[in-house]
Amino acid sequence: MTTHEHWLLIDDDAAFLDVLQRALSRRDIEATGVYSQREALEALHAERFRKCVLDLNLAGESGLQLLPELLALQPDMEILVLTGYGSIATAVEAMRRGAVNYLCKPVTVHQLINGFEALATMPELRPEPPSVEEMEWEHIQRVLSEHEGNVSATARALHMHRRTLQRKLQKHSRWRE
Repeated sequence: MTTHEHWLLIDDDAAFLDVLQRALSRRDIEATGVYSQREALEALHAERFRKCVLDLNLAGESGLQLLPELLALQPDMEILVLTGYGSIATAVEAMRRGAVNYLCKPVTVHQLINGFEALATMPELRPEPPSVEEMEWEHIQRVLSEHEGNVSATARALHMHRRTLQRKLQKHSRWRE
């Protein structure tokens, strides 16, 4: 007897969802894709899911804020957080809120499946110290997380002009890809 796998995929990138759904179906995993927090909550009221792949940034909404709501509706569902803007601060916060793992995009289906099977681990320790830019990025991400993704509040807390912070976030997003 085979175990029925049904996953919920939450990401605002339609092309990514389509590719991921097709790749999972080739592995006999049924997946329902939704694009927003509202659609995710509606899907959870309608069906049971074993696993969930949650994008950290849903068209400006925070996946971290949605994570506890998902688990409140289906506490036994395993949630793996995906992001294009990885940081230790958001990884720790995702785990604290109940995620089983945290991966940075781009990922393969194999990596996603392994992400659910492998124990969640912190990033590898490196022998060399982080650069000043990496330390600044981690600090910005920590403060951004504390302010639940609000760029204006984060800029005020960092004593930085909002546009300067936006430039740093944009520069780093291109640098990480």
